[in-house]
Amino acid sequence: MSETPSYETARDELAATVAQLESGGTTLAETMTLWKRGEELAAICQAHLDAARAAVDEARQES
Repeated sequence: MSETPSYETARDELAATVAQLESGGTTLAETMTLWKRGEELAAICQAHLDAARAAVDEARQES
């Protein structure tokens, strides 16, 4: 099982994936692979953001 990338790593890879999709020149199969990876990376980023938000909310309640 591979390790989940950090938020920054996932964000940077997502940005590169989007740029590659926007530039065109890929086959349909390549486009679908990139799109799928982009969805995975977006979910990873969202999970990191949700966890950060939960930590902030918890810290506020403790104050």
